[in-house]
Amino acid sequence: MSPLEIGLTPWRYDAAAPAEVLVDQATRAESLGFHSFWLPESHFTGSGANPAPLLLLAAIAARTRSIRLATTSFLLPIRNALQIAEEVAVLDCLSGGRVVLGVGRGFRAALFAAYDVPVHEKRDRFEAALEIMRDAWAGKPVAPERDGEAIVLSPRPVQRPHPPIWVAAFGPKALAQAGRLGLPYLASPIEPFERLRHNYGAHRDAVGNDAELEVPVMRTVFAHPDSEARARVSAGLERQAAVLAKASQAAIRKAAPAALEDWALVGEPAAVADHIARYRETLGLTHLIARTQLPGVDELDVLESLDHLADLAG
Repeated sequence: MSPLEIGLTPWRYDAAAPAEVLVDQATRAESLGFHSFWLPESHFTGSGANPAPLLLLAAIAARTRSIRLATTSFLLPIRNALQIAEEVAVLDCLSGGRVVLGVGRGFRAALFAAYDVPVHEKRDRFEAALEIMRDAWAGKPVAPERDGEAIVLSPRPVQRPHPPIWVAAFGPKALAQAGRLGLPYLASPIEPFERLRHNYGAHRDAVGNDAELEVPVMRTVFAHPDSEARARVSAGLERQAAVLAKASQAAIRKAAPAALEDWALVGEPAAVADHIARYRETLGLTHLIARTQLPGVDELDVLESLDHLADLAG
């Protein structure tokens, strides 16, 4: 079995905070030996909004050297595909070939209304955008010839034919689309373990059992020796789960986990290691993306948890 690669999401984030706040976290993650640093995309959500993750990753790229720079769900249906292809290529060049592009469709009706995108078109737009981007990265013409000269993307990504693409999928239709496209599937972090087992099995069936793809799993993680700190985190996460169970979106209500151990890895470092081993054995986990923005603890507790988690990386 290949070594486990562990990535992190930010443990501190505020849309109005200076880029230095994120840069400091990414450089710490790199110094601890973590594989990657992941930013989500979100719109119109107050202080937690992150509408332009590539811009923030560019700032991180300038201050890091080895850690991979990743998006958990870069929303393709609301963007111009060729412009995305250019921006991702520039970031890949800027970082020396360190981009991992997690892509998604989005699900909030308000988002599609704001961008004037019909909700029923999001899957078709997602797939069409991927095709345009991959063709552009491959050096295929992006427009008719002018004066006998082919119009092609420049610069092209450092990684060939393009940076790794992982598909964030939520629900059977999105999962089937990811499998049909032959791309790794990144599950919602709130889906319980047994649903993950079913989903990753269905994804393997859709792709073909002979395909060797990464198996990334996103989980909330807190590995800490102090029982009181673990209890505070567990109580905070259970409150979050209760809120999700009452969400206005039916898909989120349906996916909301009933038991903490179904969707979060909280425990003593040795216990968290055992949980990860279970994911490795059952799901074929290759990449763990650890969500580290945790309720109920101060930053020192989070940083101690990261030290223990770093010891588990391959």
